[in-house]
Amino acid sequence: MMKYYKLLSLMMGLSIGICAVAQKVAVGTIDRKALVERHTIKINEVDTLSSLSVGNGGFAFTADVTGLQTFPDYYANGVPLGTESEWGWHSFPNVNNFKYDEVLRTYHLNGRDVKYAVEIKQPERSKEAVAYYRLNPHRLQLGNIGFDITKKDGKPISINDIEHIHQTLNPYTGELSSSFTVENIPVNVFTYCHQDKDAIAVKVTSPLLKEGRIAIRLRFPYPTDGWRDVGNNWKNDAKHTSTIEDNSNEHAIIKHSLDTTSYYASLEWNNKATLTEKNKHYFIVSPASKSESFEITCLFSKQKPTSSPPSFSSTASNNNSKWKNFWYSGGAIDFSGSTDERASELERRVVLSQYLTKIQCAGNNPPQETGLTFNSWYGRPHMEMIWWHAVHFALWGRTDLLEKSLTWYGRSIETAKKIAERQGYEGVRWQKMTDNEGRETPSSVGSFLLWQQPHIIYFAELCYREKQNEVTLQRYKDLIFATADFMASYAFYDSAKGKYILGKGVIAAQERFKPEDTYNPAYELAYWHWALNIAQQWRTRLHLPPNKKWDDVMQQLSPLTVQDNKYLFTENATDSYTNPRYATDHPSVLGALGMLPKTDLVDTKVMLNTFNWVWNNWKWEDTWGWDFPMTAMSATRLGLPEKAIDALFMDIKTNTYLVSGHNYKDDRLPVYMPSNGGLLTAIAMMCAGYDGTEKDLPGIPKNGRWKVQWEGLNKMP
Repeated sequence: MMKYYKLLSLMMGLSIGICAVAQKVAVGTIDRKALVERHTIKINEVDTLSSLSVGNGGFAFTADVTGLQTFPDYYANGVPLGTESEWGWHSFPNVNNFKYDEVLRTYHLNGRDVKYAVEIKQPERSKEAVAYYRLNPHRLQLGNIGFDITKKDGKPISINDIEHIHQTLNPYTGELSSSFTVENIPVNVFTYCHQDKDAIAVKVTSPLLKEGRIAIRLRFPYPTDGWRDVGNNWKNDAKHTSTIEDNSNEHAIIKHSLDTTSYYASLEWNNKATLTEKNKHYFIVSPASKSESFEITCLFSKQKPTSSPPSFSSTASNNNSKWKNFWYSGGAIDFSGSTDERASELERRVVLSQYLTKIQCAGNNPPQETGLTFNSWYGRPHMEMIWWHAVHFALWGRTDLLEKSLTWYGRSIETAKKIAERQGYEGVRWQKMTDNEGRETPSSVGSFLLWQQPHIIYFAELCYREKQNEVTLQRYKDLIFATADFMASYAFYDSAKGKYILGKGVIAAQERFKPEDTYNPAYELAYWHWALNIAQQWRTRLHLPPNKKWDDVMQQLSPLTVQDNKYLFTENATDSYTNPRYATDHPSVLGALGMLPKTDLVDTKVMLNTFNWVWNNWKWEDTWGWDFPMTAMSATRLGLPEKAIDALFMDIKTNTYLVSGHNYKDDRLPVYMPSNGGLLTAIAMMCAGYDGTEKDLPGIPKNGRWKVQWEGLNKMP
């Protein structure tokens, strides 16, 4: 299967053009409609990795080749057919009355005891408590909407009965168009997701409707207790209820209840039809056999709706308007005319990544790493990864989409403050694995991570660069100051060194080091220094005096440790370059001059030596999709544009981009959204540059093979 996608990428990468220079152009120069629509997705066969999604940022619906979710079991091991929202969460009852204190374990670090929420193997009750708090709450698969189609002999169709497939997804309009045949009878389907409501609107035309052989199915799955939930658990019927609360010839409301969680599916259709309950949690909308056309809308909501769902036509109109506004806002990059064979494929990835991050990661809460397609880590967002999900919105001139998810920080500040207090620190310690309410999930990795801590300072600074006004300063000042207070408090003064250190008790972004032994990871040191400096700048902007403690930590923070003219990954890992285990996972040492601008802690020559060693020796097959954009950003800052492009096209499985535009990591994570966001961040920086450089397109090779026009992008810090 992967060979197919590598071949697809190569074929789509072939372009014909003349050698030309790359340049910034005036906004409005690029034909954005043409740019986007030349990457309309086309599917002509059944492929479980080619599911396609429509969505609005806080709700998404993923369909198979029928344009609906007709074959969820068949697609379960590929890209699953999910229906998820940012509001749909559920918890299994706490029948054992577990207390959160049962997941805390005390570590003796830097001369004192510190409590962390971790995975505990003994005693058994503590182990069970950890399992409960990792699983609950979990994100729900709201429902499965598909076709029930019968053959002439009355038997239901199988996937093998779907023939003459032609499916397109136009990212410019948000329209998913699907056509196929069943026993040589055509079926045409148009699918939209409303951009302001959590609704799916569908129009079907087929002679099968007139024959009474096609109906719309709505099924409610039960949540699994596993790390991954793909929405096809049809067992456990007795553990939840699905009740018809309203039913007429053109409208119905179904209530789905699980323990203390309830939500609604409201259905509206244009011609007469009947809603019946086929089995528990399995409902059929059967159109009257008078027309070859049928339209239906399904609106999911947390509260019982008081008005009808939007019609198909109004939903289509809503998409045409909203998607046009999206594509004509912010930035655009046009690679047409390039003679490098990778240019067209890069443009495809960039366009489709904008579409995917808009529909999957642009809600009012941080997204999970698999967006709104299926659960990973029980549907929980990871706050270190929000950098990769969201930074690109600001660089592409869509800061409003970044700011939507930042409201989570304000809602979660009290919980973050309690974590800091529990551990004996000032300010707020931002949790890693969490939920919409900011609850901390026990984790022997996540609880020790540090690099999520400065993110809010980075995000707020991006917002201020776009909106340099008092409103922005007031909106984020308390979050920034409380974050910096923790950072200064967390840094431990080592009197023997005469320096502040980070740790012990750290798991670096490169998750290969034991927390009890780890201190001074390179990337985190650079991030600490940069973020505290930005926090001081915010005090200046607000006409406040500098914070003495922050200055003290900045001025005496440990330098990045150098060995053989290269940076150690963490100061304690003196075998960074000899232990094969340490050339795996994220090469986050490159983030110290890649994700971050140059600080006083980083020497460019030493980082260049580090980069070259990583490039030549890293086990790239043991990486994640965002590692390649991170490497490209580091290469750009080091003046290596050819390496920047090469990094984005490393022939590694975790750097695969499917026909849908999704980054594929592995069978467990066939959808991995941080990579798409990372790609957009990297390419924006490669084109628009970063603070301190006046060079045009610093990450694009000047070999005459690239013709790149860009407009509306912002520089990276």
